[in-house]
Amino acid sequence: MTEPVKEGEQPAAGGERIAKRLARAGLCSRRDAERWIEAGRVKVDGKVLETPACVVTDRSFIEVDGKPLPQADRPRMWRYHKPPSEMVTARDPEGRRTIFDSLPNGMPRVITVGRLDYMSEGLLLLTNDGGLARKLELPANGWTRRYRARVHGNVDEARLAALADGITIEGVRYGSIKAGLDRQQRSNAWLDISLTEGKNREVRRVLAFLDLPVVRLIRVAFGPFHLGELERGHVDEIPPQALDNLLGVKRPPRKQGWAKPQPKPNARPHTGRRPAR
Repeated sequence: MTEPVKEGEQPAAGGERIAKRLARAGLCSRRDAERWIEAGRVKVDGKVLETPACVVTDRSFIEVDGKPLPQADRPRMWRYHKPPSEMVTARDPEGRRTIFDSLPNGMPRVITVGRLDYMSEGLLLLTNDGGLARKLELPANGWTRRYRARVHGNVDEARLAALADGITIEGVRYGSIKAGLDRQQRSNAWLDISLTEGKNREVRRVLAFLDLPVVRLIRVAFGPFHLGELERGHVDEIPPQALDNLLGVKRPPRKQGWAKPQPKPNARPHTGRRPAR
């Protein structure tokens, strides 16, 4: 059964937009789902769907290219250690390598929780659930993003400390940033950075304003999730029980599917820290 929904209108309780249902089933993105509908590839209750402006329920019988829509998987999440020189996008117009070129074959369709820019590295969260991704990205969650930044220049610790009060750069207001000097090595330094807002290229822009251009930027934590010893370019799934405990996500019985690769023993991320003595 389907119900029309007007532009900007929210679906009634118990229903969801057809594009969201297709995306949750892991077939495509919402944008691609809308294209499939326009191409006449989607049927609902035996009728070819002509517009994505409709709502389906659990009683709706949905077909794509004549095949029944597979059941949506439970919400799942993965950690990925993004190396530099990878785009966090499905397609890059300039043909640069993307994170999706590096993910293991057989892994379900996933989207990213937030982004890292092309040259940044470190922890990137992936999920098969778009609603969960949007929820985790909200600044209202208060989740802290933690970074290690290698910068060029001599650090003024007083100016770093002042970032806790926020800063406005070229009309853009950046919220509280906790920044501290780990060590100065001649004309370079390592900084520890923590923030909750996560605006586009925020760390790089703020430090550049302080005459501290970033040479290397590594995200080491996003909320309760940590990069830990995950090797660069590797991915592993967050255990379902841990996801339940952290996020309160309900999970149906696990299906057979992709098994996470095991990280190599004693592997450590390159964070720039000196070894403990």
